[in-house]
Amino acid sequence: MARALIVGCGCHGCELGSELLGLGWQVRGTSRRPDGLERIEGAGLEPAAADPDLAGTVLELCGDVAVVVWLLGSTTGEPEATSAIHGPRLESLMEKLVESPVRGFAYEISGSVEAGMLAEGERIVERAGETWRIPVTFLGEDRDDPGWATRTAAAVAGLVTG
Repeated sequence: MARALIVGCGCHGCELGSELLGLGWQVRGTSRRPDGLERIEGAGLEPAAADPDLAGTVLELCGDVAVVVWLLGSTTGEPEATSAIHGPRLESLMEKLVESPVRGFAYEISGSVEAGMLAEGERIVERAGETWRIPVTFLGEDRDDPGWATRTAAAVAGLVTG
């Protein structure tokens, strides 16, 4: 059974995680806050504390993960920190994933984060996918669109099955 790690597992991440559970996946969701961890657990997912600004806290959760979903297109916080998690922190994580069991990476390229930051993250993920032959997919659909979670779960599952 494959396992996904959803980094930035808020309301939409829990919705995606539920869809993946329905496809037979195990799902671990991350949050920086205790109330976020409670929401993740309430959705039937495995909660894990991690901060995407600290790549090591994410990496330590990847030992049994097939796919990482970077669902941070609408993250909030200081502009410098947001830029870092779509830039150098993401790049550092991608470099380290090559030596982990992770075999796919899904990156959200739309949301309320400034478009230039998301474009930089997309370039980093694309380059890492090409360099280390890691299957990647880009999530650009409107999360409020009905069926988003179902289509996204299929794209995530496709990273390891197709």
